[in-house]
Amino acid sequence: MNPVIKNLVDHYSERSYLSKPVPDDVLDRIIETAYRAPTSVNSQQVSVIVSRDAQARKRISELAGGQPWIAQAPVFLTLVLDMYKTQQGMALNDEQQKAHLSVESLISGSTDVGIALGSIMSAARSEGLGIVPIGGIRRHPEAIVELLDLPEHTFPVAGVVIGYVDKPSARKPRLPLQTFRHEETYQREGLETHIQAYNAQLMQHWQTVNRGEGVNWSESMGAYYKNIYYPAVCPALLKQGFEFDK
Repeated sequence: MNPVIKNLVDHYSERSYLSKPVPDDVLDRIIETAYRAPTSVNSQQVSVIVSRDAQARKRISELAGGQPWIAQAPVFLTLVLDMYKTQQGMALNDEQQKAHLSVESLISGSTDVGIALGSIMSAARSEGLGIVPIGGIRRHPEAIVELLDLPEHTFPVAGVVIGYVDKPSARKPRLPLQTFRHEETYQREGLETHIQAYNAQLMQHWQTVNRGEGVNWSESMGAYYKNIYYPAVCPALLKQGFEFDK
């Protein structure tokens, strides 16, 4: 198999890390892949905050809901939707930015952050490092904004832990490919059956890895999505100067 494809399909989210530092040149190479990643209309509306300070990572770990691997690993990257940068660029031409007042800007910017995040994860794994993406930084976004001193018209969309793996994780099974790949139009037929089969497969996986507390996918999604998952996101976005009514 092509080594690039193998690296991508062999993804693991690791949650056990050594304290061994990541060399500067390795981290530089990883970050450059995100720096060079494509962005909508060449907006380059993504910034990366590197957190190596132990106290900063400890605080991020707490704000993200008590995820110890953030404090444990030597590097944490926060990927920021950055429309402060574009605002400043437009100001050089005496123009006023309005794009941040639309839902489209959030979708576009978050897409660009996702592309950069994917590049970082793939690059880190190609360097022999483990990773785990972190959406939990949106649990208390205003506190993250304050901690990282983010300016207006920016928002911390996602983070990623990077480090050398201590105890490798077990690979979780996925929903059947038929629930992901659709030819020409969205295929609804058989979806419920596929999900039921996956629920059973996932429960078997938890037994195999001695995770007696594991639940099936339907139960897991219910625990997360029966409520607004991170209700602090909307007020934090408004406070940062974003709007959604256009």
